[in-house]
Amino acid sequence: MLQAPDDSSHWYVVEKSGQIFRFENRAEASARQQVIDLRAVVDARSEGGLLGMAFAPDFATSRRVYLSYTRPGTGAVPMQSVISRFTSADEGGTLELASEQVLLVIDQPFTNHNGGGIAFGPDGYLYLGMGDGGSGGDPLNQGQDTTTLLGTFIRIDVSGTGSYTIPPDNPFAGNPPCTGGSAATDCPEIFAWGLRNPWRWSFDRATGALWAGDVGQSAREEINLIELGGNYGWRFREGFICFNPAEDCPQAGLVDPIIDYRTGIDGSSVTGGYVYRGTEIQALRGRYVFGDFVNGRIWTLATDADGNFGLQDLAASGLNISSFAEDHEGELYVVNFGGGLYRLVPTGNAPVDTIPALLSETGCIDLAEPGRPAPGLIPYRPGAPFWSDGADKARWLALPDEAQISLAADGNFEFPPGAVLMKHFQRGQQLIETRLFMRHPDGQWGGYTWRWNAAQTDAERVVGGATLPAGGSDWIYPSEAQCLQCHTAAAGRTLGLEIAQLNNALTYTETGRTANQLTTLEAIELFTGSLPAPPAELPSLPDPFGAAPLAERARAWLHSNCAGCHRPDGPTPGDLDLRFDVPLAETQACNVAPSSGSSLGVANPQLIAPGDPQRSLLWLRVGRRDVHAMPPVGSLEVDTAGLSLLQDWIGSLNDCD
Repeated sequence: MLQAPDDSSHWYVVEKSGQIFRFENRAEASARQQVIDLRAVVDARSEGGLLGMAFAPDFATSRRVYLSYTRPGTGAVPMQSVISRFTSADEGGTLELASEQVLLVIDQPFTNHNGGGIAFGPDGYLYLGMGDGGSGGDPLNQGQDTTTLLGTFIRIDVSGTGSYTIPPDNPFAGNPPCTGGSAATDCPEIFAWGLRNPWRWSFDRATGALWAGDVGQSAREEINLIELGGNYGWRFREGFICFNPAEDCPQAGLVDPIIDYRTGIDGSSVTGGYVYRGTEIQALRGRYVFGDFVNGRIWTLATDADGNFGLQDLAASGLNISSFAEDHEGELYVVNFGGGLYRLVPTGNAPVDTIPALLSETGCIDLAEPGRPAPGLIPYRPGAPFWSDGADKARWLALPDEAQISLAADGNFEFPPGAVLMKHFQRGQQLIETRLFMRHPDGQWGGYTWRWNAAQTDAERVVGGATLPAGGSDWIYPSEAQCLQCHTAAAGRTLGLEIAQLNNALTYTETGRTANQLTTLEAIELFTGSLPAPPAELPSLPDPFGAAPLAERARAWLHSNCAGCHRPDGPTPGDLDLRFDVPLAETQACNVAPSSGSSLGVANPQLIAPGDPQRSLLWLRVGRRDVHAMPPVGSLEVDTAGLSLLQDWIGSLNDCD
């Protein structure tokens, strides 16, 4: 999302699929105008797409605009990154397709880690941030190879009429330009290198400093100040730590990040932002603001008395933050990957954590018998439960007085603000954890966890996540970020609370009565309207370890354990869709080669190889608990029964029908 130089009358919005739209910069604006449509050219698979847009500094006279996108490759090259120049004949209303002049093409060995952001620096040169070319762990060592443009910041001079020239102070100026993104000598286009996937970066309009977020592999997310000739360490290092301590981990000559934060704990995928230079939020003046794509947190960097940087929470947006934007007055905006544009405004109050330290203070448990819920909580049980390292679980929901649940078109339950979901985790006779997932009054969701004491009289809140002994072995108490990493917006946040999951019988312990859960919730008027059909005519997920046909049970397991992320608009790259009601041939998994990530050393791997679990990365990753594990967070133990179920199912497949 950006504005043309010296023109605040419109906003331009870039869409991954290949379109750019603009709209008037006024509160009542509703109509949008298509600026260009590159969908016939753009390859938007995985992390590819139309990824960047930059107006020439002299746009008012030159009418030049630069776009960064990926297109299908040729032969053994699956994808290419392209930087092209376009011109506008109507002062930015549209870009002419026929005016395209391709300036730079970079071959991509995989379809992820494409980077793709572009912007003009204060020096007038065009900058481009490129990822390491993909897969996982940089298997081709692109980040440290300066004979390739992958894993680098590129700086080129596009002021002439030809393609580009090399700024004379680039580190390797004087060498022949890279063809296809690689060469026999160090690439002269390189400004800095050693990056994994710079995702969103910006120049400080006051100082010219280049701030960048660099997405981590599995342990650290980075914020970097990018300087001419800097080597930022990937894949030797991830953040401040060695990426693979078993390999060589040199330190000399590497530039440390400004700060790193823990992947899967504080967040999961950094989205770089801007140094705030606006006037509406005085407390942020001169401070860098950025966020996390997965958990939606927005932070600023704060310094202590020694000048060390730390994270300071600004907001829990609940959004998949794909980008920030800055207007000509220096105010900041947030672009949500799922649709929607937002502006940061002051609240007048510093953030306050109002979540109680003790579970007994939440009002959710019976103080006389702490293991029981408080009166008014309603039990429920999904037909296909999520794997939780073998723990037994009990679940309840609570609504504010007179509030009701709406049923979405896809069957998900839509809860009102003030709703609370509670889940007990138990090993043997011992309660080990209770989680609350609540929709706050502002409509945002948050997840919180408490650890039970040995006497089973109360539970103490665990802030920021921890792995601690519980019930005979280690147990993961998830961070607030990890809760939102699994409870995705695409899946309706709540998980397990949908028509298909609750269309089954439950014995209610308070009454001893067994009844269909949907029928019961409708009878006590918990829904805003009637069910769309009688339960017998509605979808129902079977117990993965019950008596239903094998394929149905396996698909139910995948729906519960994988489809929260692997579905349309989910937070993962690629088109994988593991929802129960999607035909196998349409899941983008069966007989489909992986487009990103490690192949785990498997020859001719497929996500699902019919009849051959050993070539099926889906099955192999479910059976791991390392950086390649699926699900990637929240579990220390393999679901052996689930793994066996998937093995039997994949082994039984003859084709994808």
